[in-house]
Amino acid sequence: MTPEPCLTLVSPADILAAIPYLVGFHPADSLIVIGMADDQVQIAARWNLPLPPDALTPLLPVLDREKTTELILVGYGPGPLVTPAIDKARTLATRTGVKVAEALRAENGRYWSYVCDRPECCPPTGTPYDPTSSPVAAQATVHGMVALPSRQALERTIAPFPGPVRMSMRTATAGAIAEVRSRLSRSTDVEAFARTFVAEGLVRVRSAIAAHAAGARLDDTEAAKLGLDLTIIRVRDEAWTLIDDTHVPLWKDLTRRLEPRFVPAAASLLAMSSWRAGDSVLAVIALERALTIDPAYSMANLLMQALQHLLSPAMLRGRLPTPAELDTAMGTPSAAWLLPLTTLLDDPQESATA
Repeated sequence: MTPEPCLTLVSPADILAAIPYLVGFHPADSLIVIGMADDQVQIAARWNLPLPPDALTPLLPVLDREKTTELILVGYGPGPLVTPAIDKARTLATRTGVKVAEALRAENGRYWSYVCDRPECCPPTGTPYDPTSSPVAAQATVHGMVALPSRQALERTIAPFPGPVRMSMRTATAGAIAEVRSRLSRSTDVEAFARTFVAEGLVRVRSAIAAHAAGARLDDTEAAKLGLDLTIIRVRDEAWTLIDDTHVPLWKDLTRRLEPRFVPAAASLLAMSSWRAGDSVLAVIALERALTIDPAYSMANLLMQALQHLLSPAMLRGRLPTPAELDTAMGTPSAAWLLPLTTLLDDPQESATA
């Protein structure tokens, strides 16, 4: 939802060249809604087609919030799939008084306009276009924007690391689990152990963020221990309160390296940092990863609702609690805080879909 670097959109071909960079990949079977204000892109939202009922309803408050004056609508796919979605979007624009500057359908390297019926410029057979030949593609590249071939390609950027990396992390995770179990079995005071374990986790979160800022990468043992730490809500929320859009690489790395059952917290933090950085598409994909593993994971569900309602991450500015406020609200660590971790320690089955 964050405005992108300035891209000059003069023609339908320019619009079609810009969209893959605005959403991060070349879409298919999709509706794209671009909201403009003062000749700047303020909204770039995407939906799968066919549209679910009321899918566009969250756009209503967004158009007002972003003071949108014009919409550009683009549907990717065959006419019977795209046209109903374009019609719904145009109806919504009419209700809000926002002008539809352009409405296009794109399929197999050709586009058709819903707002132009002049055959000399918009022939019924469509107009060929090449998104790679537009100056917009060069502009986007200069600005560091990336367009992957498909949504599946973007999903692969946070997929689990395979091969030796996976085996090494599996060994490190087994070692971290064995250490926690050993400490728990030797402990005569579980409440004291919980306080110690949470304190260590808070230190590890801050150390990981500091190491990332310094350009370092956690080794497998550190990563595995942090994965266990993040199952504790107070430890995870420490990372949440400190979240910054520069933290995306850290949480992406953890999302890819951790054993699946420990991924939901890291993937949710990746979603949060991506959302803050303006990459709502990656945020949604990260949340899908978290919810595939644990459909009841509350942080992922809350963030998914925010993204589905096209909320701006700016709404969180000044609203996240500080670590001190978390301590006050949550109180002293107790043995009950360890339940999410101990449940996972006792469940060695890994999700095959993660």
